[in-house]
Amino acid sequence: MLKGHPKGLYVAFFTNMGERFGFYTMMAILVLFLQAKFGLTEDKAGGIYSWFYFAIYALALVGGILADATRKYKTVIVIGQVIMFLGYAMLVIPGLTLPITVVGLFTIALGNGFFKGNLQAVVGQMYDDHKYDKVRDNAFLIFYMGINVGAFFAPFAAMGIRNWWLKMNGFLHDGSLPAICHQYQDGTLQDVSKLQELANGVSLNGAVTDLSGFASSYIESFSRGYNYAFGVAAIAMVLSLIAYLIFNKHLPKKEKKDGEKTITISEKPLAIPMALVAGAITAFLISFVKDFPTGMAIGLFVGFVTWIFMIAKKDEKQRVVSLLLVFFVVIFFWMAFHQNGLTLTFFARDYTVKTVDPFTFMFFTLENILSVIAFLAGIFMLIGKNKTKNSRIGGAILTVIGGAATVWFYTQGESQNPIAPEVFQSFNPLFIVSLTFGVMAVFAWLHSKGKEPSTPRKIGIGMIIAALGFVIMIVASLNIVSPHELQVVDEAGVIKYNPVPDSSRVMPYWLMSSYLILTIAELFLSPMGLSFVSKVAPTRFQGVMQGGWLLATAVGNKLLFVGSTLWSKIDLWKLWLIFVVCCLLSAAFIFSILKRLERATKT
Repeated sequence: MLKGHPKGLYVAFFTNMGERFGFYTMMAILVLFLQAKFGLTEDKAGGIYSWFYFAIYALALVGGILADATRKYKTVIVIGQVIMFLGYAMLVIPGLTLPITVVGLFTIALGNGFFKGNLQAVVGQMYDDHKYDKVRDNAFLIFYMGINVGAFFAPFAAMGIRNWWLKMNGFLHDGSLPAICHQYQDGTLQDVSKLQELANGVSLNGAVTDLSGFASSYIESFSRGYNYAFGVAAIAMVLSLIAYLIFNKHLPKKEKKDGEKTITISEKPLAIPMALVAGAITAFLISFVKDFPTGMAIGLFVGFVTWIFMIAKKDEKQRVVSLLLVFFVVIFFWMAFHQNGLTLTFFARDYTVKTVDPFTFMFFTLENILSVIAFLAGIFMLIGKNKTKNSRIGGAILTVIGGAATVWFYTQGESQNPIAPEVFQSFNPLFIVSLTFGVMAVFAWLHSKGKEPSTPRKIGIGMIIAALGFVIMIVASLNIVSPHELQVVDEAGVIKYNPVPDSSRVMPYWLMSSYLILTIAELFLSPMGLSFVSKVAPTRFQGVMQGGWLLATAVGNKLLFVGSTLWSKIDLWKLWLIFVVCCLLSAAFIFSILKRLERATKT
């Protein structure tokens, strides 16, 4: 898999894997933590979540400008890792107020802005040598797989620590309980008997006689377990930093050469004022439609587009414009895709069954999944072509051990086994790791036949596939009670809430199937987009353009509020339809400018 690639790809792979393990440990539980700890509605929690996701990627532009101006990409990456650790360390502390928690999140976002885009830029720099042209796309697929190896284990770490702390305090896990406890404390719970039933079900110390005391204790234990889970992210960040410091000598240095021009503030002095004006006007206009913060986010992107277009030289403009057009499209992909940590997580918590049969349970604990993976990997090693004797022996051992472990874990399952909503976050990275080799093989086979799609065409295909992922959610949501139908206004005009009835909970295979399709879309779009940016960006804009890609991602993340805002206002199938339409329109736009984008990759 790594044949023909420089050694630095190993370094980037493992550095990214460690950092992403910590990051996705946090992201798997962030919106659930905000609601459990502070009793926030889906709308308010989604607002913080979308702003955090926006800041993570938007600040990559700052990191990219700094690295491009100094040419010290590797140093800026280290600074980012240290700042991220400080942010994670803040979130470990129990009892923080919401404003201090937000400060901790912003600290993580700032560090990530210095780290993420510049590490991607360094990977691209390794492949600037023309001898690596044919493996550039594959390099970013491999690099992307490193992200998802770490992300796969993250939800299990978060869930394990949370559940451990709950048991230490005499409770079992029930993801729906924190919201019901907050509603009980606020006097907005319509049916108190439901709380009594669930409280008795999670108490390890017998029936609950004091619902008020239970509500306070459960919320405290639940949220503190998440605080300790953030500690895993901090430890992972330290390990990532150590690995990077030891082995970064294998990464290229991009020091400024004599006479080489870089981006400076004085370059085309009107560029910055014009960018500020364009951004301000956009923010003002958008504010009439939505609100000023959203307008500011979109205005920042418009300002960036104006600035980079003005400072680009004549021979750079074709490439710059092509990149900006792709950036515009990916806004809508990420707005839809990153619903996996927001509305799709709400769906996992509120509309997916709480217990499953032994077979389905094989996908919901780490040891079960690893045993299945070992079994399947062993079979692949046995039947694959061009395998050595040692490879076949290893495959036979894996098949036997993995198969035996799979059977044993299956027999240990109860007739019904509890599952946690966080675990759904592991399916996307699991599918990434599993499917990357297959996607690479398909692209390699097409390349050998002279039929491999161009990078821009792959991006367009990815948008169509993403739409299909949300079509699955439309079907899953057709016969269930939507959140807005569970709200009741009493005689005093107070809005009260009913829990989701069990009749509206569906099997987890709907979400799992949606994640599978969205993962295939991601493999066609995200690593291909990174490859496209590294290939097309002018030399002096490498960090900035990686930052621009992430800024477009940031705007898409800011638009995540579309999902959380409409969650309790419209039927769920209509919500998913919005994302289907956005993906299909984006795909149509990509194919309408395809020839222009393909020309840019050849200049």
